[in-house]
Amino acid sequence: MKLSIALFLIVSGVVTFKTLNRHYSSSATPSIETDAAKSVSPNATAVVVELFTSEGCSSCPPADEVLSKLVKAQPVQGIEVIALGEHVDYWNKLGWIDPYSSVEFSTRQNGYAEAFGRESVYTPQMIVDGQDEFVGGNWNSAREAIMKAARLPKAKVQILAASNSNETNKDLKLSVQISDIPQLTAGDKADVLLAITESNLRSEVSRGENAGRSLRHSAVVRSLAVMGNISNGQQSFDAESTATLKVGWQRDNLRAVVFIQERRTRRVLGAAALGLSKN
Repeated sequence: MKLSIALFLIVSGVVTFKTLNRHYSSSATPSIETDAAKSVSPNATAVVVELFTSEGCSSCPPADEVLSKLVKAQPVQGIEVIALGEHVDYWNKLGWIDPYSSVEFSTRQNGYAEAFGRESVYTPQMIVDGQDEFVGGNWNSAREAIMKAARLPKAKVQILAASNSNETNKDLKLSVQISDIPQLTAGDKADVLLAITESNLRSEVSRGENAGRSLRHSAVVRSLAVMGNISNGQQSFDAESTATLKVGWQRDNLRAVVFIQERRTRRVLGAAALGLSKN
């Protein structure tokens, strides 16, 4: 099946769009009849799955569905899939402005392109633990990459949310404790990042390639920030941070995700997620 994939190159500060036809085999994904995610063991190995996507891209909805099903099915025993849906903004000029898009995610995807030695980016692109990338929507590729990533050494990451009796308070204090950090790649440093994601989001698209479609999303990244840095030889990290929950975000659908990522190689060294429901 041919997918129309948007590419953009930054040349002398000018963003250019191209179209590329690619062939790939997208295996059938399992049927998920409930919005509830399958529970995982507290000792499960966390693997981060990022999807660079856009509501303006007609090839993206199947990949969004795969990301959602990875979260809900948790298909590999002993592994917790932690998803990050990052909506890029370079499709916004083509008829539909994605309400979840940000230049920040376009910039992040360009960072991956540089790390992978690519001259361009595309959607939908799925990246597992910062190392394996492929066209989003391929269930088998995702599952294989997840199992491969889980075999590597991982730091232990714990997130704690401070109790807050004031339900109107939009500032949520988080405490992060990290231990057993694997050895960094020689000459590299790592960042500890905090993402807030929201699931069960829906859009009625009226223009662009997906005009007339009702799209649903899981694990949409609402904010992404650096909490701190890790140097080679450092084995632990402790920090506190305040996450600002904006008006309109549904608390019961929010998660805090903390992950450690090398700057140059983009390798993810560990991760954890915490639901932010008041209950």
